[in-house]
Amino acid sequence: MPKLKSLEDLEKLRKQAQKDLKVRLETGTTITVGMGTCGIAAGARETMRAILEELEKREIEAHVTTTGCIGMCVKEPLVDIEQAGMPRVTYGNVHPNMVARLIEEHLNNGNVVEEWAVGRISR
Repeated sequence: MPKLKSLEDLEKLRKQAQKDLKVRLETGTTITVGMGTCGIAAGARETMRAILEELEKREIEAHVTTTGCIGMCVKEPLVDIEQAGMPRVTYGNVHPNMVARLIEEHLNNGNVVEEWAVGRISR
C-alpha cells in the first residue's frame, strides 16, 4: 500500500477502493492470474499485462487479481475466470497471444474455451 502523505492521497485511495468494490459487486467478474514463482517463470506477468490491456481496449470492467502457486506448475500460466452465477473455470498454459480469444469467447460470448480449460468449480 502506498504511503499516504496528505488528505488528498487518502481521498484518492478511498475513491479507488470504492471503484474496485463497485466493479466486483456489479460485474460479478473476477479474473485471477497465478503469480507464484512457477507462474512468473512461465510468463504470467506478460499474460496479466495482456489481460489488463485487452479489458481496457474492449472497455470491460472486471476485477483482476493474483494468487500464488496452486500446485499445477506444469499448466502455468494459470488464469481463473469467475462470473456471477457461473462455475469458476481455470485455464492452463495461457499466454498473451491467447488472451483476446479468451476474453471474446468466455467474457463476451459466455462460452468456455474447452481446449484450454483444466478445471471447473461449480457454485
